[in-house]
Amino acid sequence: QVQLVESGGGLVQAGGSLRLSCAASGNIFSINAMGWYRQAPGKQRELVATITSGGSANYADSVKGRFTISRDNANNMVYLQMNSLKPEDTAVYYCNAQIVVRSSATTTGYRYLAAWGPGTRITVSS
Repeated sequence: QVQLVESGGGLVQAGGSLRLSCAASGNIFSINAMGWYRQAPGKQRELVATITSGGSANYADSVKGRFTISRDNANNMVYLQMNSLKPEDTAVYYCNAQIVVRSSATTTGYRYLAAWGPGTRITVSS
């Protein structure tokens, strides 16, 4: 029903910048919070940043001041601008969205989905 697709990953040197994009598509009525998570090798997935539909952002302490999350509500997009990248930022980055879809199977007429993208890999070399 819904799909998230990330783009913008790759290899970058420490101190460099990258911009991730995530597009949500499908039978979407609205999107509440959107966010970015990451999973480094051998570690659990962790929150990087989230943003509400109104534009309020929240960041992990490890990325504050370096990363900026933004979104385009009209086009169901979310972005992550990453500056001053460090080797410890190396991970697979996943887009997440809290999506509302219309549904005839519920009494409210809506369903709430937590959608994930397949991930995009970022490698920061020292």
